[in-house]
Amino acid sequence: MKQNIGMVNSLIRITCGFTMLAFATARLAKRPHRESYLIVAMLGAMKVAEGMVRFCPITYLFNEYQTGQTHVNGDRGQEQEAFINPS
Repeated sequence: MKQNIGMVNSLIRITCGFTMLAFATARLAKRPHRESYLIVAMLGAMKVAEGMVRFCPITYLFNEYQTGQTHVNGDRGQEQEAFINPS
């Protein structure tokens, strides 16, 4: 797994993740029957993990989409670049 986010971005993700996690935990302590706070807690934990590992799967997928995929030509066996037309 190659790191794809910077140090400042990872620190922001960790800070926002811990904030979301603390908020959701406090709300779940008052209202344990609300499932929406559980989702916020899971999203916060995911942001903390992304910041610690410095890898974001959404950023990875976006970069792969922007650079294009290589496809194998069936009859010649040569690789060709698939470019995306922006217009």
